[in-house]
Amino acid sequence: MDTLIKLDTLDLAWALGMMAIAIGLSAWQRVGLEWNLTVATGRTVIQLVMVGYLLELVFAVDNPWVVLGIIAGMLTIATIVARNRISKKIPQLLPLLWGSIFVAATLTLSYTNLLVIRPDTWYSPQYLVPLAGIVLGNAMNGAAIAGERLASTISNSRLEIETYLSLGATPEQAVAQYRRDAIKAGMIPTINSMMAVGLVTLPGMITGQLLSGVSPLDAASYQMLIMFMLAFTTLVTTILVTRGLCRVFFNQTAQLTLY
Repeated sequence: MDTLIKLDTLDLAWALGMMAIAIGLSAWQRVGLEWNLTVATGRTVIQLVMVGYLLELVFAVDNPWVVLGIIAGMLTIATIVARNRISKKIPQLLPLLWGSIFVAATLTLSYTNLLVIRPDTWYSPQYLVPLAGIVLGNAMNGAAIAGERLASTISNSRLEIETYLSLGATPEQAVAQYRRDAIKAGMIPTINSMMAVGLVTLPGMITGQLLSGVSPLDAASYQMLIMFMLAFTTLVTTILVTRGLCRVFFNQTAQLTLY
């Protein structure tokens, strides 16, 4: 098995050349993406260099509080991004999202650490940090899609919901179908990825491991684990987020409140 080919500064400069060509193509075709591509390229370089140095420090320190602090920061950022995609007007949305993603990620990572990977130390940054990053990213996307779908559907279905309420339905019954549809919407990207993995695309986990010289079968095993983790995390997150949102849209007297 070949070993990892390390990239030096010159190699990265050549890699950066692809973005220079892309910017040139955008200008040539008058697409208008030159500035966006330039900013995205700069942010990619700066953010990944910072992450690289930060993780070097975390791996060297190997302290549980440092690892948990990094994950807490990632969780908070994921929560803010998901909130911004749903709405800034809905009250208590930020703590709702934070709690939902936290519960889902904790359940997933605890199950994986205790029953599947079983590292020597539960807080091993080699495993916990990258797995947490993947899980939190997917939970963020699932929460954003499901939350935005449910919030917009409720806002656009006031008459129908109030009709159900006037006929004696509870708030949960009045929006039950909307909630199910929102959960399904949040799960679509994950399910599509599971359906096509290995046939259409090679995800980042398996690609990175193959490039680093890991056995293809071992890489495939880890990718299976990742896909199952993402499905579980996303489902738990969307269930919790939509349940919380349904409560936010109704007051104590079961009246619909729109934001």
